[in-house]
Amino acid sequence: MKKHAIGLLVVALMFSSLCVAQTEDKELRWFTIDSVNVGLDEPPEAVKRQTPRESVRSFLQLTKQQDFDAAVHLLNLSELSAAEQREKGSELARQLAAVLRRGEWIDTSDLSGRQDAAIVDPSGKNPRAGQPRRSLQLASLRAEGQSYDIRLARYRVGEENPVWLITPDNLSSVPLLYEEYGPSWLEEHVPQRFKSTFGALQIWEWIAIPVFLLGVGSVGWLVHRLVGLAARWLPSGSPSIFAGEIKLPMALVVMTLVAQALLNYVVSFSAVATTALRILLITILAWGIGVIALRFVDVILLKIKRRLVGEIDDTKPRDERKLLTSLYALRRGIILVAVVAVTIYILSQIALFEALGITLLASASILTVLLGIAGQAVLGNILSSFQVSLAKPIRIGDLIVFEDKWCYVEGIFYTFIRLRTWDERRLVVPVQYFTSKPFENLSVKSAKMYRMIELALHLNADIECLREKFKEFAEAEKNVIEHHKLSCFVTAQTEAVQKVSFYLMTSEPFAGWEAEMNVREKLLGFIRDNHPEWWPREVVVASHQDIARGEGPTASPTVVADGPSTEDST
Repeated sequence: MKKHAIGLLVVALMFSSLCVAQTEDKELRWFTIDSVNVGLDEPPEAVKRQTPRESVRSFLQLTKQQDFDAAVHLLNLSELSAAEQREKGSELARQLAAVLRRGEWIDTSDLSGRQDAAIVDPSGKNPRAGQPRRSLQLASLRAEGQSYDIRLARYRVGEENPVWLITPDNLSSVPLLYEEYGPSWLEEHVPQRFKSTFGALQIWEWIAIPVFLLGVGSVGWLVHRLVGLAARWLPSGSPSIFAGEIKLPMALVVMTLVAQALLNYVVSFSAVATTALRILLITILAWGIGVIALRFVDVILLKIKRRLVGEIDDTKPRDERKLLTSLYALRRGIILVAVVAVTIYILSQIALFEALGITLLASASILTVLLGIAGQAVLGNILSSFQVSLAKPIRIGDLIVFEDKWCYVEGIFYTFIRLRTWDERRLVVPVQYFTSKPFENLSVKSAKMYRMIELALHLNADIECLREKFKEFAEAEKNVIEHHKLSCFVTAQTEAVQKVSFYLMTSEPFAGWEAEMNVREKLLGFIRDNHPEWWPREVVVASHQDIARGEGPTASPTVVADGPSTEDST
């Protein structure tokens, strides 16, 4: 008996569990209600409500045809009485259609075409793939500083087929949203025949948008002229330079502000046009403000360069050149911040973060490969540019020797470094290439440097006399400093000549080069005028007889050593 009772209990538990599972499964698929839109007649055949895509597409098409009595069947009016459903239903459908047309562009192709709205993901990376959904967000709009959602939900009455309808709690906010996104003053005065749809826009919009752009462009042209006149009227210097540089960005900023004001208070277009215009205006506004900020920094750079640094070279104190380098780094930082801020703001405005995140996760490997191939050089140069700015192995105005070229560092930018060679040419080097090559910084600690003069003279040259004359000539040069470090040595010797090296300390490399040339000319002039016998010359041996050993004479004369000059012989 006990065994039969246990068996019955097990079977009962199994059936109860199955029933509970089926109940829970149904609760996940739809909302069960007693009735829907009892105050309305039966929905016409044009109303399709089986899938989210059908419901929204049917609503948009019916409202586009001004058939609001049929479109109201796509709304769940359960919060209204039967009488209110008949009186207010069509008006709510009309207002909601206007809100959706102007507030947010809805692409029905993005909505699910399945009755259960389950996410289809063949890759299997979406954790919610295959799970049925009974509620979807259709749009999210803001009015009076608050966010309001328009949602679509799946309802079932008794044993009838489930249908997708606009939820009743969202319909209560439609009048408020209509005040925000309803037709503008201009649209209310447009004749009805121009409100017919042609393509993605209405006929009147195809006419109004070019006029709108032309009017905004005229405002920009006027601002451009006024700022240009202001640049002429302002006193010469930084104000006039700044005004002259911001004519175009200032015109674009004013144009975008005027356009935004017109879109908010005068004219409103459909969501597809408004979204495109607002994205364009946001981008132009951010770009214009960023360029104005950059021009302001550029004017500061120019003013500091003129007052403190002057000509970009290494004759100025290193603190001034360090400040100039830091300002250039600030300029690049402003560009980076502006680009990132514009990108984030635009993406947030068009509400693409969620879709973009899913796309990035779904195609992370492809994007990684593309970025690795296409963006490697650009990103590498940008990172190297920040590395140079932070570590400061070079500064603006430093004199360097790069690939055997003497150059001044004239500018450090995002992707390249501009160098000015000694002969006033400009050498543009990618930052990553520059940092990967060794270079000599002649100004990293101090601009002063040793210079060396080397002369090849006869063995009978008087070194002490040369040493005195060298000090005399070097001390007379204004670019020669630290006279106590002047020195003269014999650094090499052969059978016929000796190499004499003269060392002098100069204030900076190019002035040192000039001082070196001047001192060399004076030493050569002194030797030529006073001791021509010190010039190296060919030595001709007339005999190989060693007088000390008493060896006999040898044959014809033989040249045993060569020098660069005279024909004297011994």
